[in-house]
Amino acid sequence: MLLIPAIDLKDGRCVRLRQGDLQDATIFSEDPVTVAEQWYDQGARRLHLVDLNGAVAGKPKNEDVIKAIVRAVGDDIPVQIGGGIRDLDTIERYLDFGIQYIIIGTAAVKDPGFLQDACSAFPGNIIVGLDARDGKVATDGWSKLTRHDVLDLGRKFEDYGVESIIYTDIGRDGMLTGVNIEATVRLAQHVRIPVIASGGVTDLSDIEALCAVEQEGVEGVILGRSIYEGTLDFQAAQDMADELNGDEQE
Repeated sequence: MLLIPAIDLKDGRCVRLRQGDLQDATIFSEDPVTVAEQWYDQGARRLHLVDLNGAVAGKPKNEDVIKAIVRAVGDDIPVQIGGGIRDLDTIERYLDFGIQYIIIGTAAVKDPGFLQDACSAFPGNIIVGLDARDGKVATDGWSKLTRHDVLDLGRKFEDYGVESIIYTDIGRDGMLTGVNIEATVRLAQHVRIPVIASGGVTDLSDIEALCAVEQEGVEGVILGRSIYEGTLDFQAAQDMADELNGDEQE
């Protein structure tokens, strides 16, 4: 199980939101680079960056900080990023920075042709983010709920060639209310590519529950508020996930 610390960037700071609300942001650090190094030192095997200002503006807005994070850890562990990625030039620039995976969310839903072009131009580097409430996909920073079913879009985007899917339960994100295991597994069983869970992780019981369904195709989980507020100890979670994974392999 891949445990992926999230670093959400707003105005150059590391913050966390509740249910994606930019007006409900908690600042956890003025120095996101130090935060990235902290998770790397604790054994993170991938980092998840979100350019929150970029998501609103529709173009990158925290590039200097993003570059600095990649310089600090990107040679040793993969970095994935989402937020405001709307064209192929932005993807190419990020990949040139040394970022490994590009996450496309709103643009994938609104302009599927762009996602298809991205997968063709950068095979193996594109992850799609599906953010849903009650099975329906939301866009535009979760402010607009569409009629698109998450399972239908998951299969459609799989055919385009995305590397994996990040599935976020909007109602649980940043709320420390537990992962929506049922919905995550339903999506993982519906597609052949890996699914990464996101939203609601609270403590070790969530990691244990996710490890139990890893064989269904749930490859990893993004960790946010839980590791910043201390309800989940990252190293303990990684150790437990490795131990559980080892038991399964035996």
